[in-house]
Amino acid sequence: MTNRQWLLASYPQGPASLETWTLQDAPMPEPGPGQILVRTRWLSLDPYMRGRISPAGNYTKGVGVGEVMQGGGVGEVVASRHPDWKAGDLAEAMTFGWREFAVLTPDMPGSAKVNRVDPDLTPPQATLSWLGMTGLTAYVGVLEIGRPRPGDTMVVSAASGAVGQIAGQIGKLCGARVIAIAGSDDKLDWCRKIGFDETINYKTTNDIAGALASLAPGGVNVFFDNTGGPIHDAVMRNLAVAARVVICGRIALADNFEQDDIGLRASSRLIVTRAMVQGLVVFDWWHKRDEAFARLAAWHRSGQLTTREDILDGFERVPEAFLRMMSGQNFGKQLVRLA
Repeated sequence: MTNRQWLLASYPQGPASLETWTLQDAPMPEPGPGQILVRTRWLSLDPYMRGRISPAGNYTKGVGVGEVMQGGGVGEVVASRHPDWKAGDLAEAMTFGWREFAVLTPDMPGSAKVNRVDPDLTPPQATLSWLGMTGLTAYVGVLEIGRPRPGDTMVVSAASGAVGQIAGQIGKLCGARVIAIAGSDDKLDWCRKIGFDETINYKTTNDIAGALASLAPGGVNVFFDNTGGPIHDAVMRNLAVAARVVICGRIALADNFEQDDIGLRASSRLIVTRAMVQGLVVFDWWHKRDEAFARLAAWHRSGQLTTREDILDGFERVPEAFLRMMSGQNFGKQLVRLA
């Protein structure tokens, strides 16, 4: 048997394309002592991956040309040389990579750890979405950095996306009035269905800052920013005194990863509002994982947390799924299901 895997063919200049990766066969790997061999069942596609295929510096090591593309997944153990794992167990890890079979080391620390999945408690792919890194990102971004209070106005950009849809619902659980910004009426209809109070379609609104001023005349208390770019600038113009800004992502600029984000110089506005702006890298908050997952699971069981998935089938479609996610064609958490 061989192990198909997607390798990085070249660093993209601007948007990635299907030619950014190449599909190759490799020998079937074998687990060493303390390791497991896992057949991939689900792969997660996330915006942070664009930074992994750039030669520019980032907060962690990227993918080199000729190396297997990084990414998280869920799979079934087919061979084990670890005393606590057996064939048939389900595993989730950030270290699957884009390959059909992966050798994993369960006892790694922090975010490199392999986590056991119980299919009787939740669908396995949920551990890549609301009960995984995506949910943890929203949880710590809202509760640890944004800290919405009852009556606050909270704005979420890319609000129908994997993180945004969860962040908005957590904001509602905190008693905030939450405004969604997204790029289609269908996506905004979904946001309203899951509890967002107001919506702005950034593609059809000529003056986003003005529209936001009308919806939030008292200013924005919490801004959960997943996009950067012009949407970021529009919200920054509308900050309330003592606002909290969570910089989670810059999907609007990810195809120009090596370039600086040049827009509104917000320093004077930050002085006037005494606002706090903080970047969010979820790996800094991995110690909150158990706490976050317990509360997210409880909210999901009670019907207070609802999420949407966007699933493509087939290992051959992994690059396509990445491009869909980067261009905003996806609707909810982007996943690939392997046969």
